[in-house]
Amino acid sequence: MMTILQKVVATSGTTSAPAETAPRRLTDKIHVVVVDDDDGFREMVRGGLADNGFEVTAFADGTSLLRHLADGASADVVILDWKMPAMSGIDLLGRMRNQGAAMPTIFLTGMPERSFEAAALDQGAVDFVDKSRGTDILTKRIKLAVEAEGVRLRPVPSEDIHRGRLLLRAKVGRAYWDGIDVNLTVTEYNIVRMLAASAGEHATYRALYDCVHRAGFIAGAGDNGYRTNVRSAMRRIRDKFRAVDANFDEIENYPSFGYRWKAPPVIAGDQPA
Repeated sequence: MMTILQKVVATSGTTSAPAETAPRRLTDKIHVVVVDDDDGFREMVRGGLADNGFEVTAFADGTSLLRHLADGASADVVILDWKMPAMSGIDLLGRMRNQGAAMPTIFLTGMPERSFEAAALDQGAVDFVDKSRGTDILTKRIKLAVEAEGVRLRPVPSEDIHRGRLLLRAKVGRAYWDGIDVNLTVTEYNIVRMLAASAGEHATYRALYDCVHRAGFIAGAGDNGYRTNVRSAMRRIRDKFRAVDANFDEIENYPSFGYRWKAPPVIAGDQPA
């Protein structure tokens, strides 16, 4: 049985067209990796998740997880503690993404402040759960994350997108402005790709949020709390483009509705050199 990450890798090869992937069945045994430096808590979570039917691998630090992934191992979901010595959970998430690990990641932490939750979601985590909620709640969140990943998992687009000075390289998931890598995260790249693919048309806050989280997922306060996360992501995306070009202004906001990439759609035959 292929894990979620193996499916992503299988669909992103450079020599053949991406293969169709079926949604993950929740009757399959889900492989969860837990990273937490508290030995007692880590063992409690490992045992609780195993009792609920998961296959669980646990690590005491981020370095061990990165080595595990580098050796070719994977998982369907990764559970991270935020505050760990040597490498924090948020730094570990960034290292995982740079290493090509695209599996859904959930923060399980005793730091429930909204700013930490926003930072985790903005960096591509799919959920943020307080440690006090217990393994039964965590079990439900894991199943939702895997179910959503199965729904969202589609063949990786094989075509590059070229919009004026913007070039999106699909197979490597990188964005270039005037030939310079903008260094977008996975989440930021997905947002830019969504906008650039429909240049000149507005994408709603909800659509932009759903392109990186499961449909119906809401973070932040109130029914429209997800808008705060989208605005934060857009602010970081603009800042990264402006670090390359101080005059960058391609992303426009329609207040209370959404955003658009203002460049017109590419005309037929206009291909990157």
